[in-house]
Amino acid sequence: MYAYRQPATPPVVKNIIIANCVALLATTLLPVGEELIARFALFNVESPFFHSYQIFTYMFLHGGISHLFFNMFALWMFGRQLEYELGSQRFFTYYMVCGVGAALLQLGVGYAEYQHALAAGGVQSAMHLLYVPTVGASGAVFGLLLAFGVLHPNNVIMLIFPPIALKAKWFVLIYGLLELFFGLSGYQSGVAHFAHLGGMLWGLGLLYWWRKQRKIFF
Repeated sequence: MYAYRQPATPPVVKNIIIANCVALLATTLLPVGEELIARFALFNVESPFFHSYQIFTYMFLHGGISHLFFNMFALWMFGRQLEYELGSQRFFTYYMVCGVGAALLQLGVGYAEYQHALAAGGVQSAMHLLYVPTVGASGAVFGLLLAFGVLHPNNVIMLIFPPIALKAKWFVLIYGLLELFFGLSGYQSGVAHFAHLGGMLWGLGLLYWWRKQRKIFF
């Protein structure tokens, strides 16, 4: 009789999960938790709280346990196989590029919204946009979903709700179109939909760049 063992969680995935958990504990339990959010979350480029390093640090902060859990669960589900296939160094590069790319697109959209609000005379709305932080690993995680769909297009993903099975390529396409719809329509306004799209777009560009350099094949 043989017992099948799941492969151990590779080092980059494991350490990213640990870093995100530690960050949530720090912002939740420490007296300086709100100050950490104000310093390391991502703010509009016109905000007095904005610092350039936030394009890196925001992806290690989360808005609560459920936010952290779903992002880390997706990282663990898809990131393990991707790290084994790409190698730890390339996987970490990919993860960070997706996270930073998500931040850059979010900053661009946020700046456009701010300028539009000012032009429309909504000074109060414009000022509000300057103090809304963006946090979470979702942009980087969406990049991982994109990579899984590109590298394993015909692998089947079983959704929890609704309980249907989809090939990875259709799952990624549908998710991307939904994010675009929500971002343009304004539904679910508290979610950074364009950050999710940014992670997917930068991830796609990096994958094709590596393929052109013959570093990966798909």
